[in-house]
Amino acid sequence: MGIRVIKTAVAVVTAVYLAMLMSLQFPMSAGLLAILGVESTIRKGVVASLERFGASILGLVLAAVMMKLFGFHYWVIAIYILLIIPVLNRVKLHNGLATCSVTVFHVFSLGYTNMDVLINELLLLIIGLGTATIINAVYMPNAERSLRQKRTATDSLFSIIFSKIAMHLKDHGYIWDGSELLEARAVIDEGTELARRAQENRLLVHEDLYWTAYFHMREQQLDIMEQMLGMVAQVYETLPTGKTTAELFDVLSGDVMGESYKGNAEKLLLELELKYKSMPLPVTRSEFEVRSALFQLCQLLHQYLNIAKKEKKHRGFASSL
Repeated sequence: MGIRVIKTAVAVVTAVYLAMLMSLQFPMSAGLLAILGVESTIRKGVVASLERFGASILGLVLAAVMMKLFGFHYWVIAIYILLIIPVLNRVKLHNGLATCSVTVFHVFSLGYTNMDVLINELLLLIIGLGTATIINAVYMPNAERSLRQKRTATDSLFSIIFSKIAMHLKDHGYIWDGSELLEARAVIDEGTELARRAQENRLLVHEDLYWTAYFHMREQQLDIMEQMLGMVAQVYETLPTGKTTAELFDVLSGDVMGESYKGNAEKLLLELELKYKSMPLPVTRSEFEVRSALFQLCQLLHQYLNIAKKEKKHRGFASSL
């Protein structure tokens, strides 16, 4: 049984009890409104309740005017529905059609309308949607632990990928199926969704963007790592330069598990590029092709590390590699 189911049950009972305590007509409808008001996140619940409340007020006023002018006939309800749906769509309150219909059908079933009836419906809305919003905000599961697990899993997969690349550069005969790339993509997608939900459980939009920034960074870096594999696949011969590059990936494999960006990998990469420039030109076509792939691999590494640098200290976010 999920937490949302439990919160819905509590909201329904509370709303119905309050409506009965205030001797309102149609008290059970407060429970129906509470069901419609419970959402998966706090911010979504607040926004949805405001939309439904606004739509209900608009619909109630329109229905009251129509029934006052034309009477309580079934064809009036049909005309009302034909009018209210495009109106709600126009003002972007279409999600409030259900709650709007609840209040309007109450008025129609009574067969008359006055201030007491309108106040009764207004109180039902406040109790039903208000109770749902409050209970929805009282408790939301803390996603911090799950987010940390996703980060650990992502960092571990990145570490494995760098290690596998290093093994291929040391020995071009080493075969790797690249399955960790697919796993990393799936974990990042899950982490991004968790971060989004965690963000929506905070009423302030700009409050704590750490996890959103982290998984966005990893997604960008994974795109570059996939390009790296295209270059690695062109290393079909084991060269001393390849082994030197492999050492850099071994360092990355360890550094990626760290908590923050320290710049060690970037320093090694710059040193490696200076070594490449001091080397004599390749003498065979195969050596030229392999060294060209290794050079492009280093350029992609620059892009990978620049993403980590850009995110460093972003909103207090010390990014890892």
